Parts: sequence; C-alpha cells; structure tokens
Amino acid sequence: MATDRVLEALVAYDVDHQILDCDPDLADTAEFCAHYGYALDQSANAIMVVGKGDPRTYAMCVILATTQVDVNKVVRKRLGAKKASFAPADETAEITGMVLGGVTPFGLPPELPLWIDARVMDSTQLIVGGGSRDRKVLLPPAGLLQLPGAEVVEDLAKVRPAI
Repeated sequence: MATDRVLEALVAYDVDHQILDCDPDLADTAEFCAHYGYALDQSANAIMVVGKGDPRTYAMCVILATTQVDVNKVVRKRLGAKKASFAPADETAEITGMVLGGVTPFGLPPELPLWIDARVMDSTQLIVGGGSRDRKVLLPPAGLLQLPGAEVVEDLAKVRPAI
C-alpha cells in the first residue's frame, strides 16, 4: 500500500514531518489550502511527467502550487525526449501506487527521478501529498533533499499567470 511506503520513507530517511489528516473531498491543493488555512505558496504538488519516446521515460516534479511545470522546455530537455507532457492519472497511479490529490515524493520507486523546483526550497514549511487523498505531510523543504536521487532544478516551473 502506498501509504505504508510513504510512512516508511519518512522514517527511513529521518525526515522531520507531521502528518495532517484531511477530508478526501478536499485533497486537491486549492480546496485543501482554502479549507485548512494554508497558503498556496507553502503547498507543493508532486506531478509525474512523461517523455513520449520509445520507451516512455518518467520523472516526478515537485513544484509550488503557485507555479506550473515547464514541460515543453525544461522537462522535455531533461528527459531527452522530443515531446513531453503530464503523465495521465492512470499511469501515475500504476507507477506510484498513488492517486491524484495524494501523490507525494515519498515512497516512490527508486528508479523514478525526483526533480524539485528551486522555489520550493525557499519555503519555511511545505505541505505535500501523503500518499492518499486523506492525508498530507507538513515538513521543512530540506526534508525533500534527504530522498535518494532528489535534485533541485532551477526554473523547473514557471509562475502561474494571474487570472
């Protein structure tokens, strides 16, 4: 079960963290932050991306909720693919064992690259998915760097345009 792998990873890598329970209907970032009183710039999304070659290549990107992954430039180049996109929900679930709204950088398959946008590291506290839609993890961003293969990437994400 993904939630067990998440907890095991948090303990194994000695990550200072707090588990936050949440209503599964409020697990999506904007709803979670609005309901539980957290700012979007202290919430991070773990988003799986895919290079559309043969074979397909994947990476997990961790970005602030106020930004969007630069799939067409940075991700595509890093994956060495001609085309890249966000991985479909079913592929994300198949590879990570986690559903959207609960995807986290903890408990991932060891061969999956983990790229962290540099802006994430500027936060004092960070909220990420908890492996399922009914919980989140609150931690200092440095805890992400304790994961094997974690790499901080400048400009992995772009600031979302104002609406």
